[in-house]
Amino acid sequence: MTDWDGVPGYLRRLVEASADLPLRHRMGRATETARRSAVLILFGEGPSGPDVLLIEKSTALRRHAGQPAFPGGGVDPGDDYPVGTALREAQEEAGVDPAGVRVLATLQELFLGPSDNLVVPVVAWWEKPGEVRIGDTREVARVARVPLSELADPANRFRVAHPSGYIGPAFGVADMVVWGFTAGLLDAVLDAAGLALPWDARDVRPLPVPGARSAGLPGSVDQGGEEDDAAPTVADPAPDGPATRTFGPR
Repeated sequence: MTDWDGVPGYLRRLVEASADLPLRHRMGRATETARRSAVLILFGEGPSGPDVLLIEKSTALRRHAGQPAFPGGGVDPGDDYPVGTALREAQEEAGVDPAGVRVLATLQELFLGPSDNLVVPVVAWWEKPGEVRIGDTREVARVARVPLSELADPANRFRVAHPSGYIGPAFGVADMVVWGFTAGLLDAVLDAAGLALPWDARDVRPLPVPGARSAGLPGSVDQGGEEDDAAPTVADPAPDGPATRTFGPR
């Protein structure tokens, strides 16, 4: 990446730190059957300042039902993986026009044990933001551009407890509870971009039922909550172990 024209400074800081993000996976090494996947972490300049694109998955899905996430999915034949996969999925799920997106870097490859996926996060800048929309109603319930200021706001940050014993970062934003893989990435991204603010990590709440709204979250507790059929995908803090493979800046 050499052309930084028009790209905000916080994204340059993120890309420069991308090889060192603490994103080791809690489930260990990938299996031989793991499917390659990619997600798009798409930043843009919105009405309320810098933002990032999130979707909320349909509650009808067998896995990750009702969870907020980055647009993304498995590789298809002919994809230019991982970038082509991430862009295609963002177009299908959220109506993102790939022609208006500038890809900046790819992050560490992560293994998601519950779904047996190897996922590469693709960081991009939305040079020509368009109107977001739900592309596939069978998979997506909502699409939202979430201001980075809301994600960084300590009032919107806490941790969630999963029945498996996992406790990890979460965000109550855009009337959604963002947790697991997506929240782990957002937590690391905010730190690397120099946007994170101090927040109370002692505030631990039960994992909400799929599709629960942030306004309905209970107060701080030590345990409890309804179990989702998909376990968390990035631990907080990341466990010790071998570093994951990294695709360098593009």
